[in-house]
Amino acid sequence: MTHVFMGAGRWLVAVMVFGAAGAAMAESGVVLLKRFVQQTDRAQGTFVQAVYRQNGGRGEQSDGRFAFERPGKFRWEYTKPYPQLLVGDGQKLWAYDPELQQVTVKALGDALGATPAAILAGDGELDKNFTLEDGGRMNALDWAVATPRAADSSFARMKMGFANGQLAAMEIQDNFGQTTLLRFTEFKANPPLDASLFRFTPPKGVDVVGE
Repeated sequence: MTHVFMGAGRWLVAVMVFGAAGAAMAESGVVLLKRFVQQTDRAQGTFVQAVYRQNGGRGEQSDGRFAFERPGKFRWEYTKPYPQLLVGDGQKLWAYDPELQQVTVKALGDALGATPAAILAGDGELDKNFTLEDGGRMNALDWAVATPRAADSSFARMKMGFANGQLAAMEIQDNFGQTTLLRFTEFKANPPLDASLFRFTPPKGVDVVGE
């Protein structure tokens, strides 16, 4: 599906030993990513998502909101232009398409794996599922690059951009040359979350596939 539930690194030393104040050492994207995973048990916010085709053309843009709580609980909701809801309750992944009146459900362990969602809501074992490397600094963000170790992963690689240590953007390249860019317009780390966010009951009258 086109909706996705949308730097890496090493330590960087100063170019000059006696440079400007504060330039003696900078943190790489990988350091920032690992710290984010270690310190962010849950989060909530909003995002804008844009899809770019292999030929450079821009596809659909979507708005939505999200919440996650480690391990394995998340809610990814598209509000514009077409509503769609993904809910991980810790055991199952529910995907609800109101327009199709259909719900798809599958075991969460099989669905999560080495996916972008595994970084946000997984068990935090990044090195087990991904090869991590520094992505440098670009557009005022420090980037980490995560490449899935599994050969059958649903995407080729993902970049995560940080501003002042906070996750600000994600860029996901799939196996068909398409790129999805997520920009977090609001990101609240470790807020209190209602447990109902991570529960899903199929509405009456919809088709449930895979249960």
